[in-house]
Amino acid sequence: QAILDGMNWLGLEHDEGPFYQTLRMDRYRQVAEDLLKAGKAYYAYESKEEIEAMRAEAMDKGLKPRYNGYYRDRNEPYRDDPNRVIRFKNPQSGTVAFEDKVKGRIEWSNEELDDLVLFRSDGFPTYNFAVVVDDIDMRISEVIRGDDHVNNTPRQINVYNALGAAVPEFAHLPMILGPDGQKLSKRHGAVGVMQYRDDGFLPHALLNYLVRLGWSHGDQEIFSREEMIALFDIGKANRAASRFDLEKLSWINQHYIKNDDPIELVPHFVWQLRAAGIDPDSGPEPLDVIVALRERAQTLKEMAEKARVWYTPLESWDAAAVDKHLKSATALPALRAVHGRLGELGDWSVEQVHDAIASAAADIGEGMGKVAQPLRVAITGTQVSPSIDHTVYLAGRDEALRRIDRAIAKAGG
Repeated sequence: QAILDGMNWLGLEHDEGPFYQTLRMDRYRQVAEDLLKAGKAYYAYESKEEIEAMRAEAMDKGLKPRYNGYYRDRNEPYRDDPNRVIRFKNPQSGTVAFEDKVKGRIEWSNEELDDLVLFRSDGFPTYNFAVVVDDIDMRISEVIRGDDHVNNTPRQINVYNALGAAVPEFAHLPMILGPDGQKLSKRHGAVGVMQYRDDGFLPHALLNYLVRLGWSHGDQEIFSREEMIALFDIGKANRAASRFDLEKLSWINQHYIKNDDPIELVPHFVWQLRAAGIDPDSGPEPLDVIVALRERAQTLKEMAEKARVWYTPLESWDAAAVDKHLKSATALPALRAVHGRLGELGDWSVEQVHDAIASAAADIGEGMGKVAQPLRVAITGTQVSPSIDHTVYLAGRDEALRRIDRAIAKAGG
């Protein structure tokens, strides 16, 4: 389900399915039976301990740890045995070769490959067998996957050949590494796709980052979905592994936050508000908040936290901000002047709020800075916020006046 959720969030729509291997067990069993009848597979009954001893013996002799083929030519019939598996008769001579669309020509000697287990003792097919049957049935022409599957490919090709099926083309993409050059893992903060949604990344930003991670088109960094589809060429994918760079992902995400149509960001931002326990209906229009905060936010989660001040009651004040800006000589007259001007407004808009603050500054003969900072502390309880006109506007007329009244009281008025 996590895979389907991730694809849905990213907007990657599948043409068919999804298909579940658990619903195809009869098909896998039938193909395995066909191989048994054709003499291309056989029953084997070694215990796990016997297999381990077999491999240890091979290693002691300086050989690869592998199954020794004890049951390969014994034609053992089916019997009810907890150790029963079905093994594939891998060719014992010759080579397996294919032209990888990323790595180029790859070749193995069949002598290096042991007899693949097709069905385990628990009655389930192995990955290497099930995917071959699936790809044949679904007429898959190209298999694109991580290069940790390269070693599976010769085994799978031999199964394709044994079934008389066309072998698809293969492309093995390099793995993604952590910043330290090691395989990406939870130690590096590796997470599922939906965690990036939870952390405030946009789906198209993540897609853009991933497509650029292992492939390039000149110096272009930002790609629309249409450009990704039109320009991507698997043959130009990097052969070397790439390192995951969260800072680069954040930069791309910030680019989209700043440059996307704000309306397109609204559903993503509303989701973040709710995830943070904030009721989107308890404050300003989310679109207005996005416009005010988009220049400074790297993620929508960060934006939602910054927006909390307009959706919830102001319950705490930064002591340093109060001492610096509400205890100054100009704080009281500035706040009183702004309160008066805002109270006179007929329309509540960013432009009207800006003009009211400018008029208040003129009323007391001070510059905008002398008025803006105590007003910012009054509305947000801190020294940092977007432009002062947006900061006040987003609070709403009644709430802005209430907060200014509280600030006047704190300032000693």
